[in-house]
Amino acid sequence: MGTSPPPRTAGLLAAVDMGSNSFRLEIGQIAHGRYRRIDYLKETVRLGAGLDANGLLTDAAAQRGLDCLARFASRLRGFAPSQVRAVATQTLREARNRDAFLLRAQGVLGHPIEVISGREEARLIYAGVAHVQPSEGRRLVVDIGGRSTEMIVGQGRLPLEAESFRVGSVSLSQRFFADGRLTESAFRAAQVAAGAELEEAMTTFARGRWSEALGSSGTVSAVSQLLVASGVTGGEITPAALRWCIARCIDAGHVDRLKLPGLRDDRRPVLAGGLSILYTLAAHFGIDALHPTKGALRQGVIVDLHERLMARQRARGGDMRDASVAQLQRRFDVDVAQAQRVRRVAMALYEGVAPDGAADSRRELGWACDLHEIGMMVSHHDHHRHSAYLLAHVDAPGFSQSQQRRIGELVLGQRGGLRKIEHAFVNDTFTWQVLCLRLAVIKCHARGEVDPHALRLTRAGSRATLSFGPEWAAAHPRTVFLLEEEAETWNRSGPLQLVLVS
Repeated sequence: MGTSPPPRTAGLLAAVDMGSNSFRLEIGQIAHGRYRRIDYLKETVRLGAGLDANGLLTDAAAQRGLDCLARFASRLRGFAPSQVRAVATQTLREARNRDAFLLRAQGVLGHPIEVISGREEARLIYAGVAHVQPSEGRRLVVDIGGRSTEMIVGQGRLPLEAESFRVGSVSLSQRFFADGRLTESAFRAAQVAAGAELEEAMTTFARGRWSEALGSSGTVSAVSQLLVASGVTGGEITPAALRWCIARCIDAGHVDRLKLPGLRDDRRPVLAGGLSILYTLAAHFGIDALHPTKGALRQGVIVDLHERLMARQRARGGDMRDASVAQLQRRFDVDVAQAQRVRRVAMALYEGVAPDGAADSRRELGWACDLHEIGMMVSHHDHHRHSAYLLAHVDAPGFSQSQQRRIGELVLGQRGGLRKIEHAFVNDTFTWQVLCLRLAVIKCHARGEVDPHALRLTRAGSRATLSFGPEWAAAHPRTVFLLEEEAETWNRSGPLQLVLVS
């Protein structure tokens, strides 16, 4: 009997980059440390242009995004969930109605979508550049997106400084060139506004801190291409070349009359904003020549996904998120021994109710255990609330904002009433995760050594049964008392019925 052939997607990884100007789908492969592109799709969606004055994503912009994701979903047919990672950037960081859009978008795409922080976006951009265009020199990497600009200084594959600024080609064009007129005064005002946003980075990314400057993604690529097509440079972006571009825009006088060799129609409406940022960067940071690079956020997402999968297969370090958790434990002086006790108990309980649970669900519960007490650095009183706030807002490389919020919700629910997290009980996985965390915190409340298998949790529909032996109960009367109170809490206001059996 022969074996069936491997699926056509075996060994492939896919990244969906939901940018403010364009959505991109990259399918690639990493073998023997080298990256190879298999397929690439790009659509100009202008999601960032669809944010209204109240910070709400308009229906038209949302529909453009959903239509694009539907086409991406067709190309991703046959990919396993572990092979795909979708990330969203500045527009969905800002949009007040992003949760409603993400719910629809995930249904259309067929995969989870992570909203990543600006610094996480910068880290992933650098990972893509460093992998696609390796070098041991110290480099400045700049990525001008639709509504944000990322700057990174790194050496080899290590980012040393990474920051994100809320200024991009779309947002600046909307603000200073909204009527389509291209005037000297509008360019001057746009450059002042860009400089005000970027000025705080002048020391961090000063000329003496790097030896080569690289530009990633759409704006840099578009300007580089028009410079080549016009015979101005060989592709490098210099201050003189930028002055030439700005002069041609002013000569045209209006976006509709702007005709430059190599300039695509979809890039014309946002070119002025992009040029203003580029010229400001060149002037403020002493960039004599910005060289375009093929590496970008989408390749960085694939590199990061590959490293996660390798770490999981080898059952050892390599996932950036584990390193971030360890760093946060050190930073907030966490009692690591207690965190490990809670983790062992919670994971043993969760194995009883979700033996086939998703790997990320188990990992998120583990990270919640590791970090459930970081709020004690702020105050012992209501430390779970401080912990949840910190987890939702702290910079944690490797984590998306979406994942940080989920872990923060778990940590918020570790103790006290259930009403504060009842909105999250629509997710069945979350309900069982938080129950396991709460039971583990109770079992470990004395902060001494515990048997992680003394309690056994099973499930039958919405009924949770917690079993323990009579000898253990006799030896731990105070813990049993707390468990009885916990059962009353769930039976009174929770989505599960918790029954104790000894």
